[in-house]
Amino acid sequence: MADMKQAMKDHDKVKLNTVRMIKSALMNEKIKLGHELNADEELTILNREKKQREESITEFTKAKRDDLVDETKKELAIVESYMPKQLSKDELDKIVTDTIAEIGAKGKSDFGKVMKALMPKIKGRADGKEASSSVRDHLK
Repeated sequence: MADMKQAMKDHDKVKLNTVRMIKSALMNEKIKLGHELNADEELTILNREKKQREESITEFTKAKRDDLVDETKKELAIVESYMPKQLSKDELDKIVTDTIAEIGAKGKSDFGKVMKALMPKIKGRADGKEASSSVRDHLK
């Protein structure tokens, strides 16, 4: 709410609209679930909003709509500002290595087990594609 008020005062339409969309998504999910959202549920919604914008950027780029690409990148930056700090490649690799050791994974056949244990540890802090790529590399 404070960010929304500040965006109104600053006449920052992109931030105002983005914050309103996030707030709306959170409220819709709260109504759908019928209870107050916990941190994991909020993070899931933020991830969904982030992914939607990333997909939009890809589609707008294909359509050569640079005006929409720029605006969507600004929206993406605003959504990311509400998310936890993203893991670096090295941090992700360490978590993957530790998870593989915990499970005792030996090869590619253990990929699913590793991913199942890994995803809750990195939720909202790393992209699933990067995580699966890292797990594949470590299980080779």
